[in-house]
Amino acid sequence: ARMDQQRGLEMAPVDIGEVVTEAVTDFEAVEPDRPVDMTQTGRSTVLGDRNRLRQVVDNLLSNVRTHTPVETPVRVIVTPETGFVEIAVEDEGPGISAEDRERVFERFWRADPGRVRSRGGTGLGLAIVTSLVQAHGGTVAVESELGRGTRFTVRLPTTPMAMDAD
Repeated sequence: ARMDQQRGLEMAPVDIGEVVTEAVTDFEAVEPDRPVDMTQTGRSTVLGDRNRLRQVVDNLLSNVRTHTPVETPVRVIVTPETGFVEIAVEDEGPGISAEDRERVFERFWRADPGRVRSRGGTGLGLAIVTSLVQAHGGTVAVESELGRGTRFTVRLPTTPMAMDAD
């Protein structure tokens, strides 16, 4: 509802690697038994709302926690490229069917319609991710194969300041 009200973003230069590192650290504190690997190559600054960008990463990690067993490894990869930074969150979980992949970013949609909120969330997490990433001029995509895992990829434009520093 807040996104629908067009609440403005508090835009400032943000070190996206710091944001991702903080989110991964908190994720590890909640699930200390889950294997987590974070890789960051270089630094990237984006012009964005730090809290909302943190929410994007938190929601993607929450999805892993909700939809995969605790022993399922998760990898978070931050890769700066010319003009953008890519954040990937990938797991080796059960995967998402092709039919479900077409709908995962829809509001209130759940892969298992019988799932109740207490066991699976509201169906808003990925819709919020999409809305926030688009508000930052970026894109989000999903790749998945049943039985082999899922990868969500967020691409955000970097600021000219970051390009000069790189």
